[in-house]
Amino acid sequence: MTDHKPRVGEPIEQMSLQTVTGEALTIGQSKTRWTMVFVYRGRHCPRCKRFLNKLNAVLADWTRVLDVVVVSSDSQEKALADKAEFNWDFDLCYGLTVPQMRSLGLYVTEPLSEAETSGLFAEPGAFGLRPDGTLMLVDISNGPAARPDLEELLDGMTFNIENDRPVRGLA
Repeated sequence: MTDHKPRVGEPIEQMSLQTVTGEALTIGQSKTRWTMVFVYRGRHCPRCKRFLNKLNAVLADWTRVLDVVVVSSDSQEKALADKAEFNWDFDLCYGLTVPQMRSLGLYVTEPLSEAETSGLFAEPGAFGLRPDGTLMLVDISNGPAARPDLEELLDGMTFNIENDRPVRGLA
């Protein structure tokens, strides 16, 4: 269960994430571009792979508009295995902690068995961040089947960016 809804219009808690290439990325800090953060369940999830393969196929369209970061709670070893298997081009991060999951308002799940994975993991989420680190858009799910349509999401984010649209859902 989530502890709270993410507060759109406010800065998210800054989080340092490790990429599989050894870089440290910090989300939630001021930068020059918008950022879209996608949280996926981990190596054990075939629906995540389909979604992320679709994202990778249209990544050039996305990166023309904003930065893209993808993260899970997986270990570096599992994330590296996914990167090697699928040749993903986006910034792939690993090691999302339970406190980080909760601060984003994500649903946190216990594995059904060791065959699934060995520890708590986050259910999917997508977060659009303004350059100042404030949260513009939130899409969270409590399971793997509900995912945003990437074409519609990019179209909507592009419109919001180009027209400096206000945050919605504050009432």
